[in-house]
Amino acid sequence: MSSVKPKPKKKKSPPPAKKSKAILLVLAGMALLLCSVLWASLFKDYPVEGKKQMLAIGEGDTYSGFIDGLAKQDKVSFPVILKLYQKFMIHDTLKAGVYEVREGMSIREVMDMISNVENAQMNRILVIEGTTFKQLIDRLKRDPLVQHDISHLPYADILKALDIPFQHPEGLFSADTYFFAKGESDQKILKHLYTRQMAALDQAWANRASDLPYKDKYEALIMASIIEKETSLDSELEQVSGVFVRRLRQGMRLQTDPTVIYGMGDKYTGNISRQDLRTPTPYNTYTINGLPPTPIALPGKKAIEAAMHPDNSDNIYFVATGNGGHKFSANLQDHNRAVQEYLTVLRSKK
Repeated sequence: MSSVKPKPKKKKSPPPAKKSKAILLVLAGMALLLCSVLWASLFKDYPVEGKKQMLAIGEGDTYSGFIDGLAKQDKVSFPVILKLYQKFMIHDTLKAGVYEVREGMSIREVMDMISNVENAQMNRILVIEGTTFKQLIDRLKRDPLVQHDISHLPYADILKALDIPFQHPEGLFSADTYFFAKGESDQKILKHLYTRQMAALDQAWANRASDLPYKDKYEALIMASIIEKETSLDSELEQVSGVFVRRLRQGMRLQTDPTVIYGMGDKYTGNISRQDLRTPTPYNTYTINGLPPTPIALPGKKAIEAAMHPDNSDNIYFVATGNGGHKFSANLQDHNRAVQEYLTVLRSKK
């Protein structure tokens, strides 16, 4: 008697309704995850202290830096989503200015707002120590939030419009970060910077050290501008001042490259040749005695204070180290040795 083996039962596939339900659940989960990511990045409230606060965007700031800054402070999640949103939806750059961020605004709304300079409530103007008056004027001319009344005028007419009793504008304006109302005139901005600089100069002059080789506070301002251009280190300001003050007292020429560069004007292309050092100009301190006729840049308050308070060492020379900062020397032998050390450092870096 033969036995017939029963055929194996086929597994029943789930009905179409159950398949669709599973797919919908997966899609719903993905959608929920996407919504969660978008909320944590784009639609989350921008962190505001109080009902509103001002957000300052500087010249040259970028969306990438802005977003990275928020991420480092744990104020946003998924910064890559914000960067993708900016790239594909905003198609623009940050616009310098000061913006009012109100409580309840989303990060997306803030990002949209700071792409349009018309939304700015105030204008942030950065005047960097050591820049020239020409650079300051060019900065104001390019600023769309500044009303341009006098910046297009010749320098003599600008000084006349500002009622400034000097023949040359260099050095007369304070380097700092300022906030002005949107649409403020360049005339009012420059007048404010001038008033600030004169107040700093007057205060420093009143408290100056004794026996300084300056005829008046304007000569001190000239010295401050040279000090400002010679070093970017606050710790060296009084040392540089001391070198130049002692040179003036001893009748030595200042022999400082920044004055040569200033005297070259537009002829300067980034390098100084020996011929440049020998070519006389009113500012070439390799060929003239004493100070140049005017400042060569806009000195900051610290440089002005240093001009009034030189150090008490015997140093009359200094040279760059090649690794940041300068080496100061009291005699030519030590200075020549420092120069050779500097040249060795330069050769090692090539």
